[in-house]
Amino acid sequence: MTETRQGSATVTPEAEAFYAQSLRLMVESGIPFLLGGTYAVSAYTGITRPTKDIDVFCRGGDFPRILAYFQDRGFATEIEDERWIGKVKHGDLFIDVIFNSAVAINPVTDRWFEEEHRALICGTDVQLVAPTEMIFSKSFVQMRHKYDGPDVAHLILKQHDRIDWKRLLAHMEQHWEVLLIHALNFRFIYPTERDLIPDWLVDELLDRMKDRAKLPVAQTRICRGRLFSREDYRIDVTDWGFADVVGEEARNG
Repeated sequence: MTETRQGSATVTPEAEAFYAQSLRLMVESGIPFLLGGTYAVSAYTGITRPTKDIDVFCRGGDFPRILAYFQDRGFATEIEDERWIGKVKHGDLFIDVIFNSAVAINPVTDRWFEEEHRALICGTDVQLVAPTEMIFSKSFVQMRHKYDGPDVAHLILKQHDRIDWKRLLAHMEQHWEVLLIHALNFRFIYPTERDLIPDWLVDELLDRMKDRAKLPVAQTRICRGRLFSREDYRIDVTDWGFADVVGEEARNG
């Protein structure tokens, strides 16, 4: 039997009413979606904290359907960035409708919907983003003003037995060093809980680091910091001579 958790956040009564209405409408629409963000973190870890929105994840093909559904019911909608995110708005309140990451490296696919993790959020029973995909998406949120490292650590601590570590490694195959960073970060934060991350995974990642060290440095100078924050590492590609991670050549240097 699937366990139904509860997730909460510190919000105003007006915001909670809007979120509750939005989630009811999402369920009534019949369009598949997953809930992530602060409410999902709360459901998985028990942490309650303030939030400015709710995060709805969907497949790329369902993204316009969700926005149109709300627009037909009198809500304002906005496509903030057609590569990954739009919004449903009610005055100053909004929900984010997300189908990829800001740098388009982790699109929402059918695989995200295969596991059933549910929670009661604002009075509505909804399906959550699975712990594996939660960590995958949060691992790359490393900006000066927003860092999701603590969420990753808390998700590992509380949901380690529900994380598909092989699938997580497959998700982050090209960017395995980011997974290693979070694994080491967890071991430092919780030295008595380090066994919650499988030894085979840590060994595999460390072996990759050793093997990589034997190879020559790449000829093209790139800045992969843009995977974490396009703005914080903008100067690297505009002034300091680095190529962007997606192949855009530096303008100067």
